[in-house]
Amino acid sequence: MLAKISSGKSVFGILAYNKIKADDDHATVLFRNKMFDSPDGKFSMKDCLDSFYPYLAVNSRTEKVVFHASLNPDPKDKLDDEELSEIAQAYMQKLGYGNQPYIVLKHSDIKREHLHIISLRIDENGKKINDSYEVARSMKICKELEEQFGLVPLKKGEREFEIPKPINYKNGDLKHKASNTIKFVIGNFRFQSFGEFRTLLEHFNLTAEEVQGMHKGILYSVLDGKGNKVGKPFKSSLFGKEAGYSALQKHFETSKLAIEKEKIREKLRPVIAKAMREAKNRKDFEKLLKENRIDVIFRENEQGRIYGVTFLDYQNRFVLNGSRLGKEFSANVFNDLFNNPDKQVDIPNDNSKPEQIYQNTNSDFSLGSVFGIFDLPQLNEDYEEENFVRKHRKKKPQKKRGRGI
Repeated sequence: MLAKISSGKSVFGILAYNKIKADDDHATVLFRNKMFDSPDGKFSMKDCLDSFYPYLAVNSRTEKVVFHASLNPDPKDKLDDEELSEIAQAYMQKLGYGNQPYIVLKHSDIKREHLHIISLRIDENGKKINDSYEVARSMKICKELEEQFGLVPLKKGEREFEIPKPINYKNGDLKHKASNTIKFVIGNFRFQSFGEFRTLLEHFNLTAEEVQGMHKGILYSVLDGKGNKVGKPFKSSLFGKEAGYSALQKHFETSKLAIEKEKIREKLRPVIAKAMREAKNRKDFEKLLKENRIDVIFRENEQGRIYGVTFLDYQNRFVLNGSRLGKEFSANVFNDLFNNPDKQVDIPNDNSKPEQIYQNTNSDFSLGSVFGIFDLPQLNEDYEEENFVRKHRKKKPQKKRGRGI
């Protein structure tokens, strides 16, 4: 089971979002804890707000008062509403929110049925609920619930990390899909340059380009799978500040620090070198890397010459151009290796043992010591809700300036 936790400032926003889902018959109430119960059993914003009000009234310090979790059992788990309700209650009890007011809704707006739990991060005295190591505790609880309820466990190395499928422009809703992809990429991967960022986006049928001028910006475009742009480009402002030019520049710098701190190059080099030595051809090379949760992207010209190579490390969540690993991993080397079989290629002979320094663990990130594992954004979030809150957030009236005397 996959659990995703988020915080927020707007109680009204998250309730309004779920009200829309309920009105469209895409969400139903499964369980209420210490909440007013509507006579018809349906979702009621007024009942929820009335239930939360006594807690919010005594709060004076906590800014992000909303607790929001989504629980996603494996599609193979065939669970009825009563079982889903029991799972949600057990989850909240174990996480420390068992005595809080909360409501559990089942969403069926996508093929995989999942639960949304809305609660508060402040108790009846206005004191903030302890959220230390909340993500780590949530992961442990999910494992316990998988055993307790006989759920299909997430595969090792995939916990809290669902890689989205490339965008299919034929299915429409491009803005929403682009938003999810951009925020997934920025929230979960480290890259040191705009080129590496763009390469990663193109892996999901999305691209970006810098706009030069008085104010530098970013434009995002959906691709058709063959590298051709589809539809009108989107301004980065549509997807929040983190998708803009300034935030990306900061992201490049923090990524560089993380790569040095975590010795990512030292981890990747022996794995790639081993695959280069053992691979019979390019397809075999890609397969060997994929076994280590690494994707390789080759850029070629019309004649088939490899002029660029980028590695996507899904375990450590980094994107690195081959040249960053050393000249022995550059595009020219791979072009000779796979396109010039008669040419002698000096394959790196790293004596390190990849299986010792690059192995699957139960931890989600190796970036914890640099960024703080619990400060990183949650993965694969549904940003439809976030966009709703942003659109309906009341703007502060601007003060009119008087004339100077």
